[in-house]
Amino acid sequence: MTLKSGFDYLNNPLLNKGTAFTNEERVSYHLDGLLPPFIEIIEQQAARIETQIENLETALHKHQLLTNLYNENRTLYYYVVTKNVTEYLPLIYTPTIGDAVIHYHTDYNAPDEALFIDAFAPEKLRASIENYAKNNPNIDMIVITDGEGVLGIGDWGVNGVKIAVGKLAVYTVAAGLAPDRVLPVVIDAGTNNKTLLEDPRYLGNKRPRLSENEYDTFIAQLVDAMTTVFPKAILHWEDFGRANASRILHNYREEICTFNDDIQGTGAMVVAAVLATIQVSHIPLSEQKIIIFGAGTAGIGIADQLSGQLMRETGLSFDAARKHFYLVDRNGLVLDHMTDLTAGQKKYAHPASDWENTPVDTLEHLVEAVHPTMLIGCSGVTGAFKESIVKKMAEHTERPAILPLSNPTKLAEATAADLIQWTGGKALIVTGSPSKPVEYQHTTYEIGQANNALLYPGLGLGALVTRAKYITDGMLAAASMAVANQISPNEPGAALLPHVRTLRETSRAVAIAVANQTIKENIHQTKLTNVTEAVELEMWQPTYKGV
Repeated sequence: MTLKSGFDYLNNPLLNKGTAFTNEERVSYHLDGLLPPFIEIIEQQAARIETQIENLETALHKHQLLTNLYNENRTLYYYVVTKNVTEYLPLIYTPTIGDAVIHYHTDYNAPDEALFIDAFAPEKLRASIENYAKNNPNIDMIVITDGEGVLGIGDWGVNGVKIAVGKLAVYTVAAGLAPDRVLPVVIDAGTNNKTLLEDPRYLGNKRPRLSENEYDTFIAQLVDAMTTVFPKAILHWEDFGRANASRILHNYREEICTFNDDIQGTGAMVVAAVLATIQVSHIPLSEQKIIIFGAGTAGIGIADQLSGQLMRETGLSFDAARKHFYLVDRNGLVLDHMTDLTAGQKKYAHPASDWENTPVDTLEHLVEAVHPTMLIGCSGVTGAFKESIVKKMAEHTERPAILPLSNPTKLAEATAADLIQWTGGKALIVTGSPSKPVEYQHTTYEIGQANNALLYPGLGLGALVTRAKYITDGMLAAASMAVANQISPNEPGAALLPHVRTLRETSRAVAIAVANQTIKENIHQTKLTNVTEAVELEMWQPTYKGV
């Protein structure tokens, strides 16, 4: 890239230092007169940003200020977020990202260096990718979304680009993926959101979503083009509709290095949480009876990862392992005589004949019938884990594991405070959104958050360092174990998962474990003499360097 004027530097977020450009740089890059004369260090710049954020009232406004910084000075953005990771991670991703998606078309002011792919113009596909590659050829990680299944808020079309940008920001904050080697992509395959279709400000195609055949044909073209232009990149699929998400993963996971965080990442993160609860309850996975409330993409992913872990631990067949799981959808327990079951639901459907004389049409009825040891929520149904349900569960299990994982907070199946109260402090709790510590009978209960940010950045980094051919179940299991091993929940009230403030350390541990597993499975394409050193060298730090 040839830079000719000072404005070229100031307008490039990967090169811009703002007021931190030195006297020598100001002369060399023709910046004299284009900046205030005082030269600041990055800590002074960060202090100003932190004060500006403190003075804003809403999380969305704070997100927008950080987004503006992202588009102006990428190094300062990552310095500020990394320094304040506990407070700012919820601003740059969940839960605030949901509001940012909803308001994207009304608040739009920059494309955030994302790649917009028009599925209705496949003839432009290759040129669109190559246009991006001209200035950013060395891409290692690509996060792709089509905005159909955004968090718990549904189909938001092109607005879903915020998800891809935010997800990659977490990759950089947590695992140090260099910001010039990541690519956020949104596929505009239409939207079935009537509000967007009727809004003149919406920036995507005002057309219904593609049919399944048209969609699959385009995805095949996209994968071919991406792997041709960026042959070393990992493809990370995010927030697709559940049918498309499952099909894409099935079609490509054994062909290229790819994974779906909603299915595999969420599942692996829950495995980490489950392993942590087992350290306290001492109920081995082989003796657990697990109800998963929510049989969509996330629920199936959780069941897949947990059943895989159970099979690895015990040598059970899948048919034997799946009997430990009870998936609940809107019609109650998923049974094999139900129509319109997804492929994933069919795998875990119980024989209807086994339940002919037992009511299992509601979660409460199922809890009464099964006496579960663990209750996992990924439904987005606020308050679904009612007091009566939780107390019934606690009657039969000394330390019931209860994981209300839906986020944002307003969609959670229960609050940690209620669960502690209803079970007399016995419940082993992991939540999907951040939860404040709970005071109960002179004990402070720290609540672990099953935040995928603890797992997927390290998973991606481990795969990247080794240039893994694929992302396997073994690699996901290694990531889960690495997360679970970061804590020792022996003290009363101790959190069951690492705190987000340890995000870098946790990601490093996950990356090392994943890289070692990749080598063990002999699917690496880079020879490493020291895995730990290779991981640490790959972790970019947000510090100013010479341009």
